[in-house]
Amino acid sequence: MLVLILGVGIYLTLGLKLMPIVKIGAGFKLLWTGRIPEKEEEAKGEISPFNALMTSLSATIGTGNIAGVATAIFLGGPGALFWMWCTALVGMATKFAEAVCAVKYRETDANGNHVGGPMYYIKNGLSSKWAWLGTAFAIFGALAGFGIGNTVQSNSVAAAVESSFGISPIMSGLIMMILVGLVLMGGIKRIADVAGKLVPLMAGFYIASGLVVLIINISDIPAAFGLIISSAFTPVAAQGGFAGAAVWAAIRFGVARGIFSNEAGLGSAPIAHAAAQTKNPVAQGLVAMLGTFIDTIVVCSITGLAIVVSGSWLSGETGAALTSMAFASALPGIGNYVVAIALSIFAFTTILGWSFYSEKCVQYLFGVKAVVPFRVLWVIAVPIGATSSLEFIWLLADTLNAMMAIPNLIALSLLSPVVFKLTKEYFAQLAQENTKGSDLE
Repeated sequence: MLVLILGVGIYLTLGLKLMPIVKIGAGFKLLWTGRIPEKEEEAKGEISPFNALMTSLSATIGTGNIAGVATAIFLGGPGALFWMWCTALVGMATKFAEAVCAVKYRETDANGNHVGGPMYYIKNGLSSKWAWLGTAFAIFGALAGFGIGNTVQSNSVAAAVESSFGISPIMSGLIMMILVGLVLMGGIKRIADVAGKLVPLMAGFYIASGLVVLIINISDIPAAFGLIISSAFTPVAAQGGFAGAAVWAAIRFGVARGIFSNEAGLGSAPIAHAAAQTKNPVAQGLVAMLGTFIDTIVVCSITGLAIVVSGSWLSGETGAALTSMAFASALPGIGNYVVAIALSIFAFTTILGWSFYSEKCVQYLFGVKAVVPFRVLWVIAVPIGATSSLEFIWLLADTLNAMMAIPNLIALSLLSPVVFKLTKEYFAQLAQENTKGSDLE
């Protein structure tokens, strides 16, 4: 599964001639200008390009960035972080292609809203013999949301809040259930509004706190990078509370947790980007690929580096408790609260973002009439997840992720010529406009 995800990512990266990495600045420029919805008639969609990315990030920046990174280092050693970075660099091309296809092949539903994602680009972009693949994705996506996007998140919040603030899992589960229910009643526009405000705030808060931890340990950062790179290619011996790890473990857990965190290849993010107000699929693709960069290269790196420079990875702790220990070692008295609050907000917005993804999968299968019953089920699942066994839920989440990714990766491979063609035309047109502008000057 991991070979398939990385393989498609490498193929798309090479097919796009490294464009996602080279043009990352253009993506950030489009993100900044995309804060305000376009007024032109041609720019169809419900939410601004900026809020589309924030909705996507609300779903991707979650427990994977705090508990997932820590688990990868606990099981695979510091080298797992290196393989997470590699996953993100090729994942940018995958996320770009997903968003291009989502906007290119989106539809308008019975309520007049734009809908899209793998099930629609399979249905509208490929021949009828592939239609079953779109249905398969929608079934897996509807179910996967209850794992990766709901119960895993509420469970992690419940555990973090109980250890830091002494609040029982059932109480935190019920509070989350009420808050999620209030937001879901407003549909995509309310989810996007909440995400547009909460995501930049929560990411900024966590990154700033993480940077303080790194600055306090600044003298250890060069050695930490050396350790991360060396242990990506050589086994790490058992020491302290760390059980030791082979190279295959660093690759396996680094790639797996990287994919769980940034979701490149799963086909989830394009469901949000399909609702963006944009005139060009490639423009939204450039914005979409930033999700992988921000999630893994920025936020996951903060967590991973904090764990390695603080030496906490040798403690024998895992999950969010390991990240809490790393922050608390540099920020005694407040570090564990920073992690608990960040984890709670990250996970809450993930539950919102994924509710939209799974809802659109259910809508694809059963029509708009199924939306309200789905939302009721989604809200009920939150406290159930908060009080269930974490091991089983993580296993379920990983399994369902794989089931979602397969139809999506097949579709991306088959539609790659369309992505390459649209990208080439977009940049050729930009170059032409720039030439005209310089001639006029």
